[in-house]
Amino acid sequence: MLVSCSIFSAPSKAPSKLTNTATYTPIKVTQPVVAVFADLDVSPNKISFFYIPSGTIINAGTQNVIDSAIREALATNGNADVLVGLEKQIKYSGDGKIESITVTGYPAKYVNFRSPGDDYLREISASGPSPKKGGATSAQGNAQSGNIFGKLLGK
Repeated sequence: MLVSCSIFSAPSKAPSKLTNTATYTPIKVTQPVVAVFADLDVSPNKISFFYIPSGTIINAGTQNVIDSAIREALATNGNADVLVGLEKQIKYSGDGKIESITVTGYPAKYVNFRSPGDDYLREISASGPSPKKGGATSAQGNAQSGNIFGKLLGK
């Protein structure tokens, strides 16, 4: 009697990992070199863009993948300048490589570029904004002092 036995094992794919991230980047106020004002025209419509990066982009690092996805999202949705309220969702393969990314946010364009005028420039102190006494935060103190930031905020 001849018995043959073979064991077949299908290749298994390691499970994917999904990462969600919302980002907040505080704006650092520094002394301007050239003062130019502009308004930011933010779209009321939130966009979501799915992107599968090429191997070259993946090899350049995670930040490069994120930047490429944002660039493609903006180019596809009206050529905006920036994505406001950025959220990113990155999907990793079992071996830790990025498979895809979805970026979400509100496209916005800089508009109405203008010179601030001499009166605004005189009010910017050489050391930059500082908090006022009485527990006000920097933003509140600046708005209360009547400097450029307060004037811009209408305070």
